[in-house]
Amino acid sequence: MSFAVVVFVVAWSFLPGLFTSHDPAVGVPADKFQGPSGTYWFGTDHLGRDLFTRVVYGSSSSVTSALIAVLIAVVVGGLIGLVAGFVGGWADTVLSRFVDVLLAIPEFLLAVIVVSALGFETTNVAIATGVSAVGVFARVMRSEVLKTRRAVFVEASYLQGGARWHILTRHVLPNASRSVLTLAVLQFGFAILIIAGLAFLGYGDPPPASDWGLLVSVGKNYPLAPWLVYAPALVMIATVLSVNRISRWLRKTD
Repeated sequence: MSFAVVVFVVAWSFLPGLFTSHDPAVGVPADKFQGPSGTYWFGTDHLGRDLFTRVVYGSSSSVTSALIAVLIAVVVGGLIGLVAGFVGGWADTVLSRFVDVLLAIPEFLLAVIVVSALGFETTNVAIATGVSAVGVFARVMRSEVLKTRRAVFVEASYLQGGARWHILTRHVLPNASRSVLTLAVLQFGFAILIIAGLAFLGYGDPPPASDWGLLVSVGKNYPLAPWLVYAPALVMIATVLSVNRISRWLRKTD
């Protein structure tokens, strides 16, 4: 079930035209505030726009932004942790203190600071979310590298005259990256929540964009049409919970 939900959301993101024929930015004024029905599955908003269509098209920016954020966190954080754990010495000390500073700042607050510096748009929100998670990935990668360095097969490779670069790429990195990849799946769901929270607060693209967080923010202004909040919120919750279940499954099968 979790995989099915994620597959649907990813399909919405890349092929929204297959799931709806409506325009997310154009509505029918005469049909405004229509409740969920066979014609409008998620109802319509204050401009008569099909909410299901807006949720489907909004998944593109939400999912893409989360993927960008996770990619930044994995690459930058993983590289920092890899260097700190494998090189050791002063490099480990300096990089570890830098990571400690990042971890001392709450991720959401750090994301707000970064996006405020870069500007209010979805791409910058994705970058800010990725930067806020760098410390977590760096700490996990460093821990895994330190553990892998002490493994018997790594010591045997050293004794056989293996070069440091060969040992790093052939033994340390593949084994240390398993936990990081599992964390990346979990972070993907968390990134969706952070990006939605920033969009809710107005740090993302302005209307008529249809980011999930923005849909919830606009919908809360119309309490007599609760589906404007419930529909995007339930889709977001289902996506995040499904990603979390997949992450747990990967951790158990590791």
